[in-house]
Amino acid sequence: MLTLPAPAKLNLFLHVTGRRADGYHELQTVFQFLDLQDEITLSARPDKQIRRLTRWADVAEGDDLMVKAAHRLAEYAGVTAGVDISIEKNIPMGAGLGGGSSDAATVLCGLNRLWGLNLSKDTLADIGQTLGADVAVFVHGHAAWAEGTGDILTSIAPAEDLYLLIVPPVHVSTAKIFSHPALTRDSSPIRITDFLEGQGHNDLEAVVRREYPDVDKAMNWLQQFARVRMTGTGAGVFITIESPDNAKKIAQQAPASWQCFVTRGLNTSPLK
Repeated sequence: MLTLPAPAKLNLFLHVTGRRADGYHELQTVFQFLDLQDEITLSARPDKQIRRLTRWADVAEGDDLMVKAAHRLAEYAGVTAGVDISIEKNIPMGAGLGGGSSDAATVLCGLNRLWGLNLSKDTLADIGQTLGADVAVFVHGHAAWAEGTGDILTSIAPAEDLYLLIVPPVHVSTAKIFSHPALTRDSSPIRITDFLEGQGHNDLEAVVRREYPDVDKAMNWLQQFARVRMTGTGAGVFITIESPDNAKKIAQQAPASWQCFVTRGLNTSPLK
């Protein structure tokens, strides 16, 4: 039996620089992990069954990326064993925090150990890419500058800041945002040095704020304290904060329906 972490992530900026003929978008972003994490337990089975023991209404077992990851790995490696998967879910869903992708990556890495496969990180990342564009960064386990569709990764070490993260009570549809006609798709590319000097924004923000008033409200409220950013397609929004005490004081003033997290950025995943 293995119990392993699955950390959340932030996009510290996100530019959409183009759209390919196949419909996928060209991006530039920086992924950084958080100490906010799910916890996944994998228990080997002598048969070939792959089961999710934890039940929740939001995601059917057959649609769960953890379960899909286990099946893809078993098919790739010709595994004859099975696994029971349990999860303590702490990362909000639909918040741009990468929880589903991180859970899938943890299952891939954990089963690689549990089943004694000894596959390389690159192989696991390739399998992960069939599940989602950002699974690979969680497999590799380093904060990364990402380009292409998010699949071309360069390790980077931004400041491991303390953040106040707020998630309003809304689930943002990634597909809806990326297909929106008003989405900016022609941002000029920047360099890593530009990002480290403070450049970068989130091209998805304007559309999300228009389509999801709860996100707009949260950003308007939070910007009174510091520069506010949105991660991924939202709904999670965040500010850099100097101390846990200050973060907690601000969080105490937030509407009760908002989830508030005081969390630190990590350049090395706790899964490593």
